[in-house]
Amino acid sequence: MKLLTIETIQYLSYYISRYRQVEAFGVDLYVLNGEGTPDFWPEDKYRLAGTRDVARIVELAQEWHKTEQFDGVITFSESAVITAAAVAEGLGLPGIGVEAAKASRNKYLMRQAHERGGAPHPSFRYVESADEAVAAAEEFGYPVIIKPTMGAGSNYVFKVDDAAELAERFAQASEGIAKMFWANSEVAGLDLGPQGLLVESFLDGKEYLIEALAWDEEVYLGSVVDRITVEGATFDDDVHHAPTSMSAEDLRAVHEVVKAGLWAQGLRRSVAHAEVRFHQGKPYLLEIAARVGGGGLDEIARLTAAHDPIKAVADIGAGRRPEVRHFQPTGVHTASMCLISDGGVVREITVPAEVADSEKAFLLKITARPGDVILRPPHGNTIFGFLGTTGDCLEDAMETMNDFAAKITVELDPYPGDVK
Repeated sequence: MKLLTIETIQYLSYYISRYRQVEAFGVDLYVLNGEGTPDFWPEDKYRLAGTRDVARIVELAQEWHKTEQFDGVITFSESAVITAAAVAEGLGLPGIGVEAAKASRNKYLMRQAHERGGAPHPSFRYVESADEAVAAAEEFGYPVIIKPTMGAGSNYVFKVDDAAELAERFAQASEGIAKMFWANSEVAGLDLGPQGLLVESFLDGKEYLIEALAWDEEVYLGSVVDRITVEGATFDDDVHHAPTSMSAEDLRAVHEVVKAGLWAQGLRRSVAHAEVRFHQGKPYLLEIAARVGGGGLDEIARLTAAHDPIKAVADIGAGRRPEVRHFQPTGVHTASMCLISDGGVVREITVPAEVADSEKAFLLKITARPGDVILRPPHGNTIFGFLGTTGDCLEDAMETMNDFAAKITVELDPYPGDVK
């Protein structure tokens, strides 16, 4: 089986490990990047368009398809979901379609789709000024959330408690999204919907991360993870436990909400990363992305629920029904976190051998390198890696994770003068 994977703008080497996983399934994997480096992937299986322009990317894919005859098009990148859909359409291969991709990427279009489809969601309004943001907040009631329509990784997502704070956060987010990678790495040449800020009503309950899958009339929740972060005004999305502690009754309710959201967004044959939050005892959709979750959520799914999201991507990309079951925990417990430091320029990150070589660390990925800039709110939301540990129960896994995290050290230099 030959698959073509897409990145609109190459995101360092972040997805290489997932490409290797796809290859391990026996897939002949080819890579097409819009913008990127020339030595990213083996030369005979790599093309670089040198542009984000959709017409050129599709044209290059079509030329390549004539000789290679790809079976499908996939992506793991949030900012390539629309590009991959356009390429699949251009090659006449299975895909979610460009309109469904837009509704699964642009948070405003997503909310409109949920509203039309009757999928539970917070109140929302697209705002173009601080005054409009304050007016929406006064209607919804504080606290509210302000977030980018084309964001990712919780960058410039703020919880605000009053009008003065909202005006300040609106200015910070407006300035921030103008230079944010995820807002500026989308395909060019297509109308992607409004690119700005949303104000949403606040959901006050627990949050869950779900690796889901739609196949025709059925929706599967392959993996369900508890988010256990104690949060404040910003959202680091940094500590998780799996399998979920959710009751069977709540799980059934979440399944119906996720199904409604997937269908509202037009996703009938697709993997999905869904984020659900309870409010006054009922589940609501935070978002549903038409890709698998980042960090170590794929490995968490395999360990705690015997679900492989990466294999599902390969199968669905080729138009094949994946092997999947409804959520069923394996009995393995995991605790995982995003590794977060202060802001600055990385001088050195040190991981001791007792952490790096431990059988209890199922996930250890350092994503920052010396010279990288770590941005922390309100300037950005950069992490420097991921850590996940296993245990016989939640407490065991958490204790190991916190112990290991404390032993990883980060040395930083001050920001250069033009960062803030």
